[in-house]
Amino acid sequence: MRLKIALKTLTLLLFFTNFISFAQEHHAEGENTTDKRTEIKEYIQHHLQDSYDFGLFSYETEAGEQKHVGFPLPVILWDSGLKVFSSSKFHHGEEVAEVDGNFYKVHHGKIYKVDGPEGEIVLDEEHHAANDKPLDFSITKNVFTVIIVGLLILLLFSSMAKSYKKSSMPTGAGRFLEPIVLYVRDEIAIPNIGKKHYKRYMSYLLTIFFFIWIINLLGLTPLGVNVTNNIAVTFALALLTYLITTFTANKNYWGHIFWMPGVPWPMKIILAPIELLGTFIKPFSLLIRLYANITAGHIVLMSIIGLMFIFKNWIGSSLSFGLAFVLSLLELLVAALQAYIFTMLSALYFGSAVEEHHDDH
Repeated sequence: MRLKIALKTLTLLLFFTNFISFAQEHHAEGENTTDKRTEIKEYIQHHLQDSYDFGLFSYETEAGEQKHVGFPLPVILWDSGLKVFSSSKFHHGEEVAEVDGNFYKVHHGKIYKVDGPEGEIVLDEEHHAANDKPLDFSITKNVFTVIIVGLLILLLFSSMAKSYKKSSMPTGAGRFLEPIVLYVRDEIAIPNIGKKHYKRYMSYLLTIFFFIWIINLLGLTPLGVNVTNNIAVTFALALLTYLITTFTANKNYWGHIFWMPGVPWPMKIILAPIELLGTFIKPFSLLIRLYANITAGHIVLMSIIGLMFIFKNWIGSSLSFGLAFVLSLLELLVAALQAYIFTMLSALYFGSAVEEHHDDH
């Protein structure tokens, strides 16, 4: 009961902080904006994008100057050599950065090369940037968050493992983590993989579950961290599941794909490419499901918050506020549910890869 009350209180605080952050950025200039819907749309798109600095919040001074509070991140480019510099040179994407006589500018979250300090992005007929684009290995906000969450998981589980050396009962955060670990083992790994092989995959299943869950929870904070709504991240996670499934599969798994037993040989030839295609479709469904659900949740929530600035009356704004609050609670459930689904389906694929078939001929 105490955990539920604390969870609801935390959600309420997170929502209010997110709401206040949104209001601070847009209230001052909102009265002078002719197209509020366009402004809200641009804000949502900005909220979903990755960035080269970690912005906490921004505010407008009495002089009308926009101030950003946060910290820069390292930009790493390969453009006829390695270029490493701070993202502060871009001044939040408003200025051109000069590095070793080369000039770079940020356009729609990507870095392009321009001609000089006053250089501009050249657009083609389809409104795509025609400027040269260097290879980008920068530590963006999403990459920085992934590193931090990875270190946090390592720290938590290392501390939990050490506590078992002293006692059979974990201490600290381990008391919260242990029931979840046991749940992943008893309700996900063993039923889908089997007692004989599940231990081989437990480390990956636990890592992927806690990683997605923590990342999704951070996405509900005003930090603007939206890692799992980046399709490159979900693609990498699904690729790991695919590679583990492929390289740990036994001969029975491949036998049922390329030469399905108990089926007439003409049908085997027809079914083989279909079954092989299915091995690629399964991880593809993983990445799309996680990406689409998280992205849709953020868009809907931010759109409903934006309605408060469109209605400008206590009835419409109150209804929007109440609906946004309910959706914030729902997003907490979705954060855990998406981690559960990804882990469950990964375990299901692993189980099919190591299943031992006994076919009667």
